[in-house]
Amino acid sequence: MKNITVSVSEKVYRQARIKAAERDTSVSAVVREFLIAFGGDETDFSRRKRLQDEVISSIVSFRGGDREPRQKLYERRALP
Repeated sequence: MKNITVSVSEKVYRQARIKAAERDTSVSAVVREFLIAFGGDETDFSRRKRLQDEVISSIVSFRGGDREPRQKLYERRALP
């Protein structure tokens, strides 16, 4: 386990101690939880790639010939 030193103003530290006490925990535990969540988040690229893969895998079948005839598209109702 690594130690990290962080410098904050007295006011910020005091407020952090109060909020941690309200949660029945310590400032160190709050910072540890934040850093675990922060470091464990997937990158934006990874998230988008995962979402793309989910959408692609949800498509059962698709063919270019499955399109509606042009005339039918013109006849459909506009949104209210």
